[in-house]
Amino acid sequence: MLEPKYESIENFKFKSGEILPELNIEYATFGTKKLDDNGNIINGIVYLHGSSGDYSSVKRVKDVLGPGKVMDTDNYYVICPTSLGNPGSSSPSTSGMGHLFPKYTVEDMVDASYALLTQKLNIKHLKGIIGTSMGGFLALQWAIKYPDFMDFIIPLTTSSSSKGQNYALSTIMNNYIKNDPDYLDGKYEDKPQTGPQNAMMMLYLFGFSPAYYKNSSNEEVLESIHEMELEGANSDANNIVWQNEATMIYDVSEELHKIKARTLVIGINQDQYFPPDTDVIPLAESIQGSELFLYDSVLGHVGSSEIKIAEQVINDFLTKSGD
Repeated sequence: MLEPKYESIENFKFKSGEILPELNIEYATFGTKKLDDNGNIINGIVYLHGSSGDYSSVKRVKDVLGPGKVMDTDNYYVICPTSLGNPGSSSPSTSGMGHLFPKYTVEDMVDASYALLTQKLNIKHLKGIIGTSMGGFLALQWAIKYPDFMDFIIPLTTSSSSKGQNYALSTIMNNYIKNDPDYLDGKYEDKPQTGPQNAMMMLYLFGFSPAYYKNSSNEEVLESIHEMELEGANSDANNIVWQNEATMIYDVSEELHKIKARTLVIGINQDQYFPPDTDVIPLAESIQGSELFLYDSVLGHVGSSEIKIAEQVINDFLTKSGD
C-alpha cells in the first residue's frame, strides 16, 4: 500500500496573479532511485490522475507499471502527486479558505507538481509522464510548457481541450451545485449535500460504454448510482466547482506543436468522454511524430484499468525511446 507524503511550496503564484503563502502537496513514491553525481534523480516517471483521483489512482496502470512490469520499477522511480485542487493537496476544502481559495487552471496544476519535483525532490529531468483522463490534460500541458523536461509522455483516454459534451457536463454539474440552496455562493459552513450528490450521479452516465449499461441489471445500475451519490455526499462542493471551471477553460489544441517529448497517445474505442474520432485521433495527428494505439473495452472510459492490453505497444514505444 502506498503511503502519502507531504511537502509545502512557499508563495505559490497562480496564473491569476494570486499568491498562496503555503501550497501543500500530497504525493507518493515507489520504485528505485537512480542519482547523478549531484544527487538528482534521473529515472523519474510521474503519474497524473483523473478528476476524482489522488496519488493512489496509479493503481489504474498497475499492470504496466511495477516490479517486473513493462515499466519496471527496478529501473524507474515513480512519483504520484495529488493534483492542486484535489483533497490531500491544497484545495478550497483542505486549505480552510473555501470560496476564497484562488481559482486555478490546468497550468497551475502542472506548475504545482513541477515545483514539487524541482524544489523538493531533486528532479531536474524526467524519463516520462503518464496521465489518465484529466491527468492527460496535465501531461500535455506539462510537455507544452516544459518541453525539455521529459523524454516521453503517454496521455491516456484524454484530449487537447474540454469542449462539447464534456463542457456541457461540467456546466450541468456546476449548475446542480450552485442551485443547491445550501451552496450559498460557495460561502457555506455546512457542506451542501444535494447539489454534489446530483452532480456526481450525472457522471455515472458517461463512465462506461453503452453495452456495459445494457448488460447491467437494473439492480446493478441502481447500486452504482447510489455509490456515486455517496461519493457526492463525501465531496466538497467548491472543490468540484473549482476543478470543473479549471478543466472547462483548458484548451491546448493550438499549442501541441510545442511538444518535443516522444508521445504515445492511447484511447479506448468505447470511451464516451473522449471518443477516438473526435478527441484521441485528432490529438495524435496534431503531435508531430506521435504514436497512436486504440483498444476495445466494454468498461469505456473506466477501461483505462485494462491498459495491459497496450503492454506490447508500450514496450515497443519505450524501446524506441531508449528506455
